[in-house]
Parts: sequence; structure tokens; C-alpha cells
Amino acid sequence: MASPCAETPPPELVAGIEQFNRGEYFEQHETLELLWRAERRPVRDLYQGILQVGVGLYHLRRQNRRGATDLLGRGLARLPAFAPVCMNINVARLIADTQRCYDSLIALGPENISEFDWRQAPRVHWAT
Repeated sequence: MASPCAETPPPELVAGIEQFNRGEYFEQHETLELLWRAERRPVRDLYQGILQVGVGLYHLRRQNRRGATDLLGRGLARLPAFAPVCMNINVARLIADTQRCYDSLIALGPENISEFDWRQAPRVHWAT
């Protein structure tokens, strides 16, 4: 049987990624959670990892550093199994960009979270 990573991404995943990349983090959570809950194969961890990174960014937007670092870290823990590419998603780049974002939050400390440079926020890129 072929790996799910070789499959075309389901429409719900594409929609969730589009929401993620528009900064619609709450909405991407809703979209990807439905997909994650319905999936029984291990690729569900990819969906959950992307979802968790998005929720981490949602917390960051709300100035909740603890929630942001917790969810970004949980997302980072799920993604490496799918690197470098899965379902045409550049997972390796998402990991690297999310790690930079996480490291920036740690360096800022709790008192300076409002200084986060949103240009550093990760986006989900398609493999070329």
C-alpha cells in the first residue's frame, strides 16, 4: 500500500492550509480538527501538527505566551515524521519556520511578547 504522504491532499486540508496562511487560526482549527478526527491512519498526526501550530499562533496573537509556546512545541513534536514532504506540503520548511518562531518567543520572554515580529510567523508552503 502506498504511503498517505504520496496522496493528493484532501480538500479539507487545502482549505485549512489556506485559512492558516491567511491568519485565520481559529477557523483553520475548526477545519483541520474535523479532518483529524475523521482520519484513522497515522497521517492524522500531520493534520494535528499543522492545527497545533495554528492554534499556537492564535494564542500568540492574543498575547498568551504560555499557550503559544505550548501549542507550537506540540505541533513541532508531531511534524518530523512527515518531513521533508507529505501530501505535497513542505513539512521541513514548516518545521524550520515554526522552530524560529518558537525560539523568538522564548528569547522575547513573557514581558516582551507584544514585540513579536509577525513577519516571522510560519506559513504552510507547498512543495515545488
